[in-house]
Amino acid sequence: MRFPASVLPVVLALAAVHETAWAAPPPAPADTVETIRLRPGEPPAVTLTPELLYRILVAELSAQQGQYDDAAQELLSLARDTLDPRLAHQAFQVAMSGRNLALALQTAREWAKLDPGNPEAVAASLALSASSGQTDGLAKTLARRIESADDKDQAIIQAVAIVSKMTDKRLALDVLDKALAGVAKTSALAHLALSDAAWAAGEPRRAIDEAYKAQARDPDSTDAAQRILEYGLRVEPRQAIRDTYGFLANHPNQRPLQLLLVSRLTGQGQFDEALRLLGQMRKQTPEDFDLLYTEAEVNARAGRYDAAKALLAEYISIEQQRRKTVADGASNAQADVSDARLLLVQIAERQNDLKEAIRQLQRIDEPTLKFQALTHEAVLYGKLGDLARARATLDAIKPVDRRERVVVRLTLASIYRDAGRTDQAIDLLKAADLDMPDTAEIKYELGMLLQQQGKKAEFEALMRRVIQLDPDNANAYNSLGYTFVEDNRQLPEARDLLERALDLDPDNPYILDSVGWYLFRTHDYQGALEYLRRSYDQLPAADVAAHLGETLWMLKRREEARRIWAEGLKADPANATLLDTLKRLQVKLP
Repeated sequence: MRFPASVLPVVLALAAVHETAWAAPPPAPADTVETIRLRPGEPPAVTLTPELLYRILVAELSAQQGQYDDAAQELLSLARDTLDPRLAHQAFQVAMSGRNLALALQTAREWAKLDPGNPEAVAASLALSASSGQTDGLAKTLARRIESADDKDQAIIQAVAIVSKMTDKRLALDVLDKALAGVAKTSALAHLALSDAAWAAGEPRRAIDEAYKAQARDPDSTDAAQRILEYGLRVEPRQAIRDTYGFLANHPNQRPLQLLLVSRLTGQGQFDEALRLLGQMRKQTPEDFDLLYTEAEVNARAGRYDAAKALLAEYISIEQQRRKTVADGASNAQADVSDARLLLVQIAERQNDLKEAIRQLQRIDEPTLKFQALTHEAVLYGKLGDLARARATLDAIKPVDRRERVVVRLTLASIYRDAGRTDQAIDLLKAADLDMPDTAEIKYELGMLLQQQGKKAEFEALMRRVIQLDPDNANAYNSLGYTFVEDNRQLPEARDLLERALDLDPDNPYILDSVGWYLFRTHDYQGALEYLRRSYDQLPAADVAAHLGETLWMLKRREEARRIWAEGLKADPANATLLDTLKRLQVKLP
């Protein structure tokens, strides 16, 4: 596979400097490369000798064959020989394609050295230094760049981008704190940056304080008001909502913030307050018919399905009228109607009226949603037990690309799996794997089904292959790592796998549960408690409850453990993991 940026443009650029180099190379020794520095900021003029051309093509071919380290090393050597920053830039891109951060850091530093006035080059060098934990002098360097910049806000944004590469978020906050010290007294943007960094570092109180400081610097800042709402809801929800209403009283036309507040009120279960705010918005802008749809969403979340359906019927009627009166292509009414029907599908499914859900899906005519509607329709036929109709619906789809082909095959297998026909689902996935070899998604689903059947060797082989095909597949790392932890074997490798999964998807509750369970297995009960609580807060499932409860049990917090287990049993009374845990610990719940 080619790497993102070919070196051939550099070849062409060099040739443009010395056109005769292509047709008639000068009679100089093959190992001679002349470099002449032009005005500051311009690349050097380089004679494209046969030797130079050969080395560039060697790098190109190495990269095409996936030998990124060799290609990057050759390009780095070329950059040093020619003093051409373009070659250093290409070396950096190739090293990043190969995920060799140590080599990428070398190339980025060379790039910055050869082109010190290029902010992208300097930023890349600093960012990789930060990601490698090399933060000595970073704060001072960033502070100097901000101080000397004509555009302070842009310099702050670049500093944030660099610091965000650091894995230690508390250290990142400390670096950013020092870097922004000189501008924090006058810049609202600096406080917004510190607010986000504090939140990422697990310091919510500091995050809120910085958001209020940003608002004090710029009372009209919607960005500050959004952070006060978002972060404040996690710390002081009443205060956050009250202050958001105060901001909106002085800025009544801030529709995005109003809608964000509606969303957050709904998320907190304050449905009546959300609807009251929507009512005010509709009075303020009665021609804003999109608010009908939002009001329907809130009612649907509240379980007020009749009200939601009535609002959606009104919304669909209005949008269909728009569709008739507005010239073709000048209205998004077709897409809006389809969105409304998708919400009606959700409501019908919640009411267990699957036939009505199918009827609504069949009425969707937005071309971009047709594939989604048909696959969903097939799933619903499967839930109704009509596997023949489900398969016929999928067979009628004409996939437009490989992605759709993969989705159709995975959907059919999932329908058979959910119908309890695991063997047939496995056969379907094996056939799909033969038709579309090296498709990570198919191999992953096949592996998970084989794991359920206890075929761990086949599962492990498939997960390792998925990781080879898709090195950023957090689920594959997590599944393999968790299996080792559950079996209490290969724990060092399990740790490495789970660390990689956590790096890729740090807030995934399934991964947090796996990491917590690994820490439990290694007797770090306090560490396990931290991760398992974070997982359970997002995913209060019975399996997580089993792990969290057992950790609390080992910490002698027996009443808390019983409460968590009781919650888990209420959610899933037949959960095997939780029932086995209670049996093993000889715990009986009331």
